[in-house]
Amino acid sequence: MSTSPLPGDDQTGRFVVQPNGRVRPLSPHLQIWRWHVTMAASILNRLTGGALSVGAVLVFLWLLALAFGPDAYATFTGWMGSPLGLAVWFGLTLALCLHLAGGVRHLIWDAGHGLSPRTADALSWASMIGGGVIAVAFWALLFTSGRIAL
Repeated sequence: MSTSPLPGDDQTGRFVVQPNGRVRPLSPHLQIWRWHVTMAASILNRLTGGALSVGAVLVFLWLLALAFGPDAYATFTGWMGSPLGLAVWFGLTLALCLHLAGGVRHLIWDAGHGLSPRTADALSWASMIGGGVIAVAFWALLFTSGRIAL
């Protein structure tokens, strides 16, 4: 463990002296790392988790409208049945499917499978594409069955 001054009077800012006097390199940041699909899948999983929090609020508002009677419920379903409301519900369905597929990917990794770089990349692509396909198929089924119409 080096307690000497920064290596070669470092002018790059890549090293820092810790409070205990040890010289350590700074951790690399996004500018340093090469972008790869597992990174994108991880970020997407976090974003969809946040979107699902918003979705939980919308479900709560739906239940609240149901509790306040037929007029409140009709107003809520009028808003959420509009093209903009359907786009919001589709986005939440997409977030749910992507988050679920990402969770399955993590479950596979937690079991100790698919950890090689090639397999991890393939699982990441499969979770992102599969989640999107499931969401689109679900909404296609809703439209073709006549349960939802624009």
